[in-house]
Amino acid sequence: RQWNWSFRLPGKDGVLGVTSAALTTPDNPFGIDPTDPKGRDDVLIPGQELHLPIGKPVKILLRSTDVLHDFTVPQFRVKMDLVPGMVTHVWITPTKAGAYEIMCEELCGLAHFAMRGRVVVDEPADFGNWVASQATFGDTVARVAGDAAAGQATFATCMACHGAQGEGNPTLNAPKLAGQPGWYIARQLHNFKQGIRGSSSEDTFGQQMVGFAGMLDDTATRNLIAYLQTLPDSRPTPTLAGDAARGESLYRTCAGCHGQDGEGIWTTSAPRLAHMSDWYLERQLKNFRQGIRGKNPHDFYGAQMAFLANSLKDEHAVADVMAYIDTLKSKAPMQASDRPLPDTQRVAQR
Repeated sequence: RQWNWSFRLPGKDGVLGVTSAALTTPDNPFGIDPTDPKGRDDVLIPGQELHLPIGKPVKILLRSTDVLHDFTVPQFRVKMDLVPGMVTHVWITPTKAGAYEIMCEELCGLAHFAMRGRVVVDEPADFGNWVASQATFGDTVARVAGDAAAGQATFATCMACHGAQGEGNPTLNAPKLAGQPGWYIARQLHNFKQGIRGSSSEDTFGQQMVGFAGMLDDTATRNLIAYLQTLPDSRPTPTLAGDAARGESLYRTCAGCHGQDGEGIWTTSAPRLAHMSDWYLERQLKNFRQGIRGKNPHDFYGAQMAFLANSLKDEHAVADVMAYIDTLKSKAPMQASDRPLPDTQRVAQR
């Protein structure tokens, strides 16, 4: 989908479960039919890196949940369109170990040029270890929902910087958390824990988060997010001076992913911008533009932002966009179910 790749492998039964684009949600990003027992052992790869075993024929089934895309790995010398409402496929047999870039070679919208992924061809033992480390659909269904009461206790550590109501604190360089969608907070905590974010020597404030994120396991993260969702979504006081009228024009590029109202869109993996800390957003744009953030080889979403942030040519342009974002009205972050689907996508697909 725009502008990301994700992958699913059959489990021990060797059969992929039935899916439908209409079932796609943040909790079920592949749209797997929960009533189909064959989907329970499907191995889910939410990131944009696929591993394959060397020397084994592989059939890759291709689906799109939005527009026309094209799966291409130049070194494999094959390419195939992904067409909404149908399933296409390619056969390959990887013959050389290594990492190879996946590209979309069908113009698919604003960030088409940044729709990149990676195929890693492994020796059989390494491939087996990688598969064993991934979650199945059954694992995700079995996860217990977050406990807001338990999350409140966890948040006691966070609020020392981020504020009692998650409102953010520029003095301590801590952004607002209240109002940001849970899937985005979970991803950032994961990235800090895995060294995908905060590993740059120039990212002083990101480095501070690494230790705190390491204190949270998956259950604690879900509990914390459940509590954050109970906090009031107050508008932060604007701190930047810019030309909002000029920023509105510049924001049109941002709106393609983040939404016309800056509400954030899960399907494009874009967080909420409206009612967020403008000084923090400004800093992250500068970090992307300067290569402080988005350079880690596993930070595919950060790499996309590094590309797009460079469309803002100077600090004045950044300040103008922030000034416009400060004018946006409050709107709940968009989830997958909020976006209407074409009739051709309202069908079950295998």
